Amino acid sequence: MDGGERGGKREASEDTTAKPTLRTIAELTGLAVTTVSRALGGAPQIALETRQKVRQVAEEIGYLPDRAAQRLRTGRTNVITLVLDPHEEILGFSTSLIRGLTEALRDTPYHLVVTPHFANVPSLDPVRHIMRNKMADGIVFSRTEPFDERVKLLLEHEFPFVCHGRTELGAPHPYVDFDNFSFAYEATKRLIAGGRKRLSIILPPRRFTFFQHIQYGFMSAVREAGVTFELVEGVDLDSPAADIQAYVFRRAGEPNPPDGYVCGGEVSALAVMAALSDRGLRPGDDVGIVAKQTSGLFDLIRPQVDTIYEDIADAGLQMGRLLLAAIGGREPSELQILQKPKLNFIAAT
Repeated sequence: MDGGERGGKREASEDTTAKPTLRTIAELTGLAVTTVSRALGGAPQIALETRQKVRQVAEEIGYLPDRAAQRLRTGRTNVITLVLDPHEEILGFSTSLIRGLTEALRDTPYHLVVTPHFANVPSLDPVRHIMRNKMADGIVFSRTEPFDERVKLLLEHEFPFVCHGRTELGAPHPYVDFDNFSFAYEATKRLIAGGRKRLSIILPPRRFTFFQHIQYGFMSAVREAGVTFELVEGVDLDSPAADIQAYVFRRAGEPNPPDGYVCGGEVSALAVMAALSDRGLRPGDDVGIVAKQTSGLFDLIRPQVDTIYEDIADAGLQMGRLLLAAIGGREPSELQILQKPKLNFIAAT
């Protein structure tokens, strides 16, 4: 039977319960089985029109590749694994990152699988498990440390990966990172330009690389201006929002409290705003705030405060593209992107 339509859907035979195969698609398209296989694999030698036609037919008949056989034949899984470290500070981080990654993998043979990394498990464990069991062709992960063991292991075994964040390792590696130095520097300058004289910042946990970047940006700006500053002690961006709120509420009732806060995420900014409001202060007016924004939430918050936008979905998109290039053999030094902050200040100073 050739590629006809019956009841609005393609069929290869009367047996609609049979699992569709490459041969099924070949019969429906009039192509050779080898051509169908290469088209589904995204081979550039196959015309784009043919690849699109084959994928459309495969989707219509519900074709799913036999991944075990595929791995035996090609040595590849056609799977990309995102090792996801759950944290609450960046609202929508997981969904935004996944949205960007899946967009990058569209029209490729690769599928995205999410592997959770739990807080009580060493960060190296899920990466080692994926590598040992050949569960993916490439790995994506975030929250890098200066001498990240995951990066060391993957580089040593030449296993394709890309991480969200940089390290201080000597060997180049693929990454997409947000310019947190510029974020903190621009946020602090904004507060100073608004007349704030005693600034404070809630920093990430010290073990992460971006702790240094944010702290350096903040310190560079306050030292240039010569204003008074303090670094929050006892809580960080990973602390529960209630703990951050309690700290700021207490500090606002003590002598010489900060009159400006740099917040590295929306959750910490909301906690600061709540604490100030509970003290009878108006956030953004009595006490200045500049927050890192990663979702549309702060567009709806009143009173409005200044924000600086980090595009997590775009980071996911770029990471997906870099990982595909890494799998294709591109040099790591060519697979590095530093995202620039997008200033979203509500009014002229």
